[in-house]
Amino acid sequence: MLRKIRFAAAIIFFTFITLLFLDFTGSLHVWFGWMAKIQFLPALFALNLAVLIFLIVLTLLFGRIYCSVICPLGVMQDIFAWFGKRAKKNRYSYSKPKTLLRAIVLFLYGAATVAGIGAVTALLAPYSGYGRIASNLFAPVYQFGNNILAYFAERAGSYAFYNTEIWIKSLPTFAVAVLTLVVLAVLAWRGGRTYCNTICPVGTVLGMLSKYSWFKPVIDTSKCNGCKLCERNCKSACINSKEHTIDYSRCVACMDCIDKCKRGAISFVHVKVGAGNLSGSKEVENVAETGKASADNGGRRAFLAAAGVMAAASVVKAQEDKVDGGLAVVLDKKAPARKGKIVPPGALSVANLEQHCTGCQLCVSACPNGVLRPSTNLLSLLQPHSSYERGYCRPECTKCSDVCPAGAIKPISVEEKSSIQIGHAVWVKQNCLPVTDGVSCGKCASVCPVGAIQMVKITCANCVIKCDENGKKRCQMIPVVNAERCIGCGACENLCPSRPFSAIYVEGHEVHKTI
Repeated sequence: MLRKIRFAAAIIFFTFITLLFLDFTGSLHVWFGWMAKIQFLPALFALNLAVLIFLIVLTLLFGRIYCSVICPLGVMQDIFAWFGKRAKKNRYSYSKPKTLLRAIVLFLYGAATVAGIGAVTALLAPYSGYGRIASNLFAPVYQFGNNILAYFAERAGSYAFYNTEIWIKSLPTFAVAVLTLVVLAVLAWRGGRTYCNTICPVGTVLGMLSKYSWFKPVIDTSKCNGCKLCERNCKSACINSKEHTIDYSRCVACMDCIDKCKRGAISFVHVKVGAGNLSGSKEVENVAETGKASADNGGRRAFLAAAGVMAAASVVKAQEDKVDGGLAVVLDKKAPARKGKIVPPGALSVANLEQHCTGCQLCVSACPNGVLRPSTNLLSLLQPHSSYERGYCRPECTKCSDVCPAGAIKPISVEEKSSIQIGHAVWVKQNCLPVTDGVSCGKCASVCPVGAIQMVKITCANCVIKCDENGKKRCQMIPVVNAERCIGCGACENLCPSRPFSAIYVEGHEVHKTI
């Protein structure tokens, strides 16, 4: 029964967290966005004390339930492991804990977080790993299925579905997602929870706490006949059936061992040492000895783990018109060489986003305008930045700030967004159509939502427009940007008819300000 309850809860969490990354309408975030906010590392980076206390108490009560129910990457590994068990039953065996490796990985993770190396956070964080898999690999398939339904619905006179554009936001991120999926699939197929119990920093931290959990799976030696079914079906490789012991730092409370034991020799209970609450006393003694041995062997790991996590936490706390009517081929827009990175309103600053972001890709998936995409910069790998080749940051949209679970993009209202300056527009004379072709334009000024661009005619003394071959003036109106009023939304850059580079583009600000 316990296994069925755990299984049902895991399926619910996995399904709706996956849909958060697939849903391009943004409607599901209203109801199930809290599932993203209760993930361990996003809550830690956001300093969400209520969630952190809840997860710690949950672990101290029931062990690593988080890893087997709430974490989508853990549930996905269970799915791959299930296929592996279908291919070969009773495939696992007990292995000694990789204590030193887990301690080193956690220490490096904490040190990289302190140093502001976002790539390490994004690559090792379990929720972020699943996020890039879902947004880069699952989302295109989901959108393709939606477009098929939209095609048939349109022909049936229904508008229940609408067509959406499918495109790869970043080739390096796509490659990382594929590699992550392959590695996790192979590890889970062959060894179950290998990743969780060797590399995952969250698994290591919760493993330190789960040794002291109130309820644990305990082997009753008076009933056990040594068949090893529990050991051979333990995907965490933490049951030593020969010694009748369980390594609770690696146990993810999946309840598979309880379900597999035909003699009812394993129970999920609270063990009171010396109370004799089980049918025998040897198992109680084994629990006490196992805890003592684990504490002795894990002393170094506990110190390094605590130092790494506390250091990371302290640093966190301190811190549409794109065609000309179809009469000609229009080149795709190309991103200009920006000097300053553009990060979304609500991020406060580039530094704040880089310190808090886990690279989960949820904001990238939720952005309805195609503005956010993962960074390919090594120090901020997979973290979001804005680019305006496919759309612009509409003043009425606050999706990214609504869904961010890590506090990297703070929640803002529509009114607040319209007054946040994330950058300013810069005019490029050599790309502007009135200069190059002598034609009237003014598109940038007409689409600016804050009126920061005015069209003016330059006097001959300061003229930047050349005369034609006959010496005749072909002066046109050219844009002038009021940098103090511009909010950096990118409407001018995105809708500028100049190709492939816009005649006006946005330079990002390191620190945002209110205008």
